[in-house]
Amino acid sequence: MKSAVQLLVIDPQNDFCDLPASHLGIDPSFGATLAPALPVTGAHQDMLRLAGLIRLAGAGIDDITITLDSHQRMDIAHPTFWRKADGSAVMPFTTISASQVRAGEFQPCSSDALPRTLAYLDELEARGRYTLMVWPVHCEIGSWGHNVHADLRAAYNQWEEQWLRTVSKVTKGENPWTEHYSAVQAEVPDTEDPHTQLNSALIAKLDRADMLLIAGEASSHCVRATTEHIVANLPSGRPERVVLLTDCMSPVTGFEAQHDAFLSEMQGLGVRLSTAAEVLPLIQASIAR
Repeated sequence: MKSAVQLLVIDPQNDFCDLPASHLGIDPSFGATLAPALPVTGAHQDMLRLAGLIRLAGAGIDDITITLDSHQRMDIAHPTFWRKADGSAVMPFTTISASQVRAGEFQPCSSDALPRTLAYLDELEARGRYTLMVWPVHCEIGSWGHNVHADLRAAYNQWEEQWLRTVSKVTKGENPWTEHYSAVQAEVPDTEDPHTQLNSALIAKLDRADMLLIAGEASSHCVRATTEHIVANLPSGRPERVVLLTDCMSPVTGFEAQHDAFLSEMQGLGVRLSTAAEVLPLIQASIAR
């Protein structure tokens, strides 16, 4: 019997890719070149390798799911949300703690947002996974940066048409009040927003795979958080079914240690590490079963 091979690609979007000039866009309003907001070194080559795997694996891949980081411009993790005590702008890559906000070092631009902001920061820190990071405005819904890497999209479009299948798209991050690294659950779920809570339907779908391939950007953050939640919540367990495509993901610069720790932790739980070239014959062999 043929085994079920699923591919989960985390946030393969323009804003996360170190794109060459040939892949950049043009802003029709100003004529300026559109460049990635948060490029991950190595991501462009990651996406080319992944596109190549999809083309070569063909019918061996039964299902593809793409997650899309999808943010509002005004977001608790964007500079637009914050100001310093003197009213000046907060720069990207600034970390903000609840104690700093209480001390007045940082404040939401809207004073009305202060109570909810503090409640969020307190809960985030109590969970112990992350301190709030202010990122550049990225993956704004409707923007060029929100789009999928062109070569990857071309590869999965070809897969869809050749095998008459549909690539599933899963958005995450629309709620501006919580960070949403993981495609499975926000860092602090909102009790009034089901989209921030554990995505049990997606997990159940992924749990049907005999081999679940995971790739995308960035391995230090969104790939890591998603994989951790998947492995912790698979109803039937068996993390050995999960395969991290290590040459189809890269860390945010400065977060290489988090990347290494992630791979080591997952391997310790039984998750397999593989390159695209190494996993290809396993996918092809599954067709004949």
